[in-house]
Amino acid sequence: CKRHGCVRLVHDDFVPPGALYAAEFVHGCHLLTPPRAPSNRYGGLVPFTSTFVVFAGYALGAMRVCALSHLRVLFVFTHDSIGLGEDGPTHQPIETLTSLRSIPNFLVLRPADGNEVSGAYKLALENEHGPSFIAFSRQGVPQLAGTSVANVARGAYVLQDQPDYKVVIVGTGTEVALCVDAAAALQAAGCPARVVSMPCWSLFDAQNAAYRESVFPTGTPVLSVEALGSLGWEKYAHAHIAMKTFGASGKGGKLMEHFGFTVDNVADKATKLVAFYSDGPAPTLSRPEL
Repeated sequence: CKRHGCVRLVHDDFVPPGALYAAEFVHGCHLLTPPRAPSNRYGGLVPFTSTFVVFAGYALGAMRVCALSHLRVLFVFTHDSIGLGEDGPTHQPIETLTSLRSIPNFLVLRPADGNEVSGAYKLALENEHGPSFIAFSRQGVPQLAGTSVANVARGAYVLQDQPDYKVVIVGTGTEVALCVDAAAALQAAGCPARVVSMPCWSLFDAQNAAYRESVFPTGTPVLSVEALGSLGWEKYAHAHIAMKTFGASGKGGKLMEHFGFTVDNVADKATKLVAFYSDGPAPTLSRPEL
């Protein structure tokens, strides 16, 4: 029917043929999430729900209960940044993922391309004891060289590297492609850069210290690029290209340019960051686990 139904997945890379998933086809906010939990509690179905990322605020209480109750619920949300464009600041999430990333036992993934999307879904379906939130863009993204289905489980991984790199540029979602393009510009200017894709903070935090160090080596400056708020990025990066205000209404590409998400700006900030720490190593951002 129009409101309720089932989606039978015929073939996929990471689900069994004929697997059955419950779905509710309705656009709403307050009613979108709470009904999902009971169908998971009694087994047999993997419930999922979907709307714009910014409307997660309406469902936050139910999402928190899902995490507290260890329920496997999938939140497949879209329009994840200012890149959505003309709907304007009421629909453009700034602080939303910061809030969601702070919920215990709540997997938040922001994939960069098709490979990472497959990896995100795989992890969400395997995450039997907690909910998963996958943040998708409105705008299209290119398929990037070096992305990996398997590496999404690491939370963050080296996407592209250069010998004797001077700076690490880390991004999530749609901004990973921007990081790749900025790294190419930096390479041409004689400032080699490593590019890191970081689809999931909590999964990266769960890795051992040696792996985390291999991705973000001590002493190397790190620049984060995400078209959302910067709160939380100080754990990983020394400087940030992020949203400091609400968004605006306009073409998505024009908004990205207006707020500094361009190749020139990323390359410029990275160059300035390298220069800032030219007299010594960048300070360590890791904290002891006592």
